[in-house]
Amino acid sequence: MQVALRRVAVVTGASSGIGAAIARALAKEGWRCVLLARREERLRELAEELDAEFEVCDVSERARVDAVAGRVLARHPRLGLLVNNAGIRGGGDFVSLEPDLIEQTVRTNYLGGVWCLRALLPGLEAAAPSDVVNVVSVAGTVALGASGPYAASKHAQLAFSRSTAALLAPRRIRVHSVLPGFVETEGFPQRHRSSNRLWQRVVLEPEAVARRVVGIVGRAAPEATVPRWYRPLTLPAVVAPGLLVRLLGRR
Repeated sequence: MQVALRRVAVVTGASSGIGAAIARALAKEGWRCVLLARREERLRELAEELDAEFEVCDVSERARVDAVAGRVLARHPRLGLLVNNAGIRGGGDFVSLEPDLIEQTVRTNYLGGVWCLRALLPGLEAAAPSDVVNVVSVAGTVALGASGPYAASKHAQLAFSRSTAALLAPRRIRVHSVLPGFVETEGFPQRHRSSNRLWQRVVLEPEAVARRVVGIVGRAAPEATVPRWYRPLTLPAVVAPGLLVRLLGRR
């Protein structure tokens, strides 16, 4: 009797928060996970918990991504899933934020996904039909002055995701964008902003995003907002951007 091979998924930014939650959810569904992040100790602990593999990798460094991808593909020539989740906060505006942090935000949040997709594409093509999930943010649809560099990096990531969705569809690679709202994580603490009960309910746990990521794999669903009711809140930025700028400017 032939034994079915486990599907292999690469998850970036997997050492904590949304990435770790996604890895746990995928492992429960039978995926063999390869975890990528910068913190070796955290990765090792999670890999032992999930019987997974890990590679220390800063996705903002293209040469590092290429080297790690080479090792991963040598072990797993067929990759069923790539989850581009790695990201940094980059909080601040374009005027006051340090230039180095602006550059690092763009390199990690946007270019990191580009480098990972390019480097791991042979494995995704070999396993087609396969999936790519880019964990973006509702910030990729709305730009606020106080979060300019972060929002800009997420706008770029969303454009990259939409572009590659069209580009790779003929190769039977489905590209999805998952856009979470406020999520409580180590890198993006949210609940401390207010003790209001309504605000506490608005802030999600990483597991809510992980469930949506796992649920979208294998489906013809290019974009998903988490939670769904966030999506109408982003429409003013699309249909009336000038009005939104004036309102935010007055505030």
